[in-house]
Amino acid sequence: MAQYDTTREPAVSGWAIGGITFAGTMLILIGMFQAIDGLVAIFNDSFFVVAQNYTFDLDVTAWGWIHLLIGILAFLMGLALFRQAPWAGVGAIAIAMLQALNNFFFLPHYPLWSLLIIAIDFWIIWSLTRPGVIRD
Repeated sequence: MAQYDTTREPAVSGWAIGGITFAGTMLILIGMFQAIDGLVAIFNDSFFVVAQNYTFDLDVTAWGWIHLLIGILAFLMGLALFRQAPWAGVGAIAIAMLQALNNFFFLPHYPLWSLLIIAIDFWIIWSLTRPGVIRD
């Protein structure tokens, strides 16, 4: 008889659980904010200031649809993290990267908000890449 049970998985640390909880909460919250931001851009084009001579010259309504879709995906990915779906960790990192990139391109329209969302997305990515957070 073996002295140690090697078939059991090691316990997940409290830091890892905290990282998943933080990332899930932030993705749900930021997803709702992004969706609201997208709806504002869709329904009221004149709310956002359009920068002159901006390289990525998309219509504000187009940015609104992009924000709305990414916001819905972020919200759903946050829920999947709380459900502990096996694919949710990698999907959440991908959505946070996509959301940060989207807000980088949206900087001329709403700079302070975009910088805040980018910072929170980096924090989400950091919290999900800690050892022991994402497991098979």
